[in-house]
Amino acid sequence: STYPAENIRNFSIIAHVDHGKSTLADRLLEITGTIAKTACNKQVLDKLQVERERGITVKAQSASLFYNHEGVNYLLNLIDTPGHVDFSYEVSRSLSACQGVILVVDANEGIQAQTVANFYLAFEAQLAIIPVINKIDLKHADPERVEKQIEKLFDIPIDECVRISAKQGTNVEKVLEKIIEKIPPPQCNTADPLKALVFDSTFDHYRGVIANIALFGGEIQKGHKIVSAHTKKKYEVNEVGILTPNEQPTHKLYAGQVGYVIAGMKEVTEAQIGDTLFLYKQPVEPLPGFKSAKPMVFAGMYPVDQTEYNNLKSALERLTLNDSSVTIHRDSSLALGAGWRLGFLGLLHMEVFNQRLEQEYNMSVILTAPTVPYKAVLSSAKLIKEYGKAEITIINPAQFPDKISVSEYLEPTVLGTIVTPQEYIGKIIVLCQDRRAVQKDMLYIDEHRVMLKYLFPLNEIVLDFYDALKSLSSGYASFDYEDAGYQAADLIKMDILLNGNPVEELATIIHNDKAYATGKLLCERLKDAIPRQLFEIAIQAAIGKKIIARETLKAYRKNVVAKCYGGDITRRMKLLKRQAEGKKLMRKIGNVEVPRDAFIRVLKREPDK
Repeated sequence: STYPAENIRNFSIIAHVDHGKSTLADRLLEITGTIAKTACNKQVLDKLQVERERGITVKAQSASLFYNHEGVNYLLNLIDTPGHVDFSYEVSRSLSACQGVILVVDANEGIQAQTVANFYLAFEAQLAIIPVINKIDLKHADPERVEKQIEKLFDIPIDECVRISAKQGTNVEKVLEKIIEKIPPPQCNTADPLKALVFDSTFDHYRGVIANIALFGGEIQKGHKIVSAHTKKKYEVNEVGILTPNEQPTHKLYAGQVGYVIAGMKEVTEAQIGDTLFLYKQPVEPLPGFKSAKPMVFAGMYPVDQTEYNNLKSALERLTLNDSSVTIHRDSSLALGAGWRLGFLGLLHMEVFNQRLEQEYNMSVILTAPTVPYKAVLSSAKLIKEYGKAEITIINPAQFPDKISVSEYLEPTVLGTIVTPQEYIGKIIVLCQDRRAVQKDMLYIDEHRVMLKYLFPLNEIVLDFYDALKSLSSGYASFDYEDAGYQAADLIKMDILLNGNPVEELATIIHNDKAYATGKLLCERLKDAIPRQLFEIAIQAAIGKKIIARETLKAYRKNVVAKCYGGDITRRMKLLKRQAEGKKLMRKIGNVEVPRDAFIRVLKREPDK
């Protein structure tokens, strides 16, 4: 209560991956006395096991700091955000609870693709931006070059940049002073009715849902009756408090402050991120909330054992509460049983989600190869009536409509930004052209670095583009992308046939130009994965009725002519003919048994063990 709104500053730290956001957050926590100064303070706000193992931030974490500047006590609410493109939804959510940002740039690497993307997120939200140049203690640091880049790209004067070393704590006090001077206090009043935005939530087995809130008006305390604008349900507040960075219960939370609330929400679906909370019988206009995240990559998820289905279902519900950018639809497969089709923001997001399921809920699952959502514009009146609309979204290849009833197919595209040293431009342009990309822009940031903008089909970058880019540029190029809508494309559905029978799970939607190469690769992989049988197996890739690739798995066969020595040739021919007829009959009636693990390996497009 001793901190009026004008003495509160809410800010986020944003940057490219690995530019020192979490290290700067550690130093700010130490300087303000929030945590004790010890040598083991590394990534204090990165609480998840997956974050510590990978050295990246996955979840935005908030902490409240108390700081005395020129005799006045200030309350600073810090939110540390992820830097990877796959978690940009976390960044945009965090910015909704802030009035300003610290934009961290590495003095050695300079401006990277995600720096540009995060700057524009903050710029569009009309937040105060404080540029900070980190890692000035490194041998090859060149802060003058980075200051010029910031001035050229972001139009921020050089004298506003703060040079620091977060690791050694050099000049970090200056950052705190800049936060108080440059970032405006939140515009809200304690006398107004309660209006709180839920910007994050986690699930606790004993206390239910813990919601992180930013107060835009009024106050909240234990015993208050509150209502959710989204579900219209009524709750009684059990506990409120601030994060320092651990939960610290307080008597009340006031307008302008950021904290947490526990109100006996038992169901995972009750704490919707972006929801507005208000006092019972004092309704307010709900806050605009957030645009729901748009999944870019879809993958099938199935339990390894079908008896684990219900356990996996509850684990998924709890994890999606904490990571609201994942979308879930029920799905089933003949080979893998009942499961779900999950939508993710990118490949790393998919890997991290899978890792968190294993570590936090002890669930091992099967994930199929990632696919992207396509669209089809229907021309058949019968189909339009059946679907109730002329444009349908295709997530599963099994739903792919026939070409006769479609006027055009559409595929998702993204606008990719690549920042690279100029000596790698040639190789990168060739890589982009191989992926059917169209160049939109090319800008020299300074004499050494170039920013390229390309329009990519999403399915071309979803599997291994980032790895290929890193290996071509010796790890120096950085990549970021944003959604760019849909464009018309020559798409086809490719089926895989085993002895003429289609295997539904292996069907894929693909661009016509890439069909032959992909079909040949899949046939070769299946040939290695399927064990030999007593009859011959034809593995074929087909588009409609046309076979475009084939591999033959030879049958096991007995040497029936071993007992023949010399004598008449007709005896030998008769034995071989009889064997061939037997094999032909077996092929008609025999079922091709594909072992489950081999099948999964092909579905995941994994290299063979």
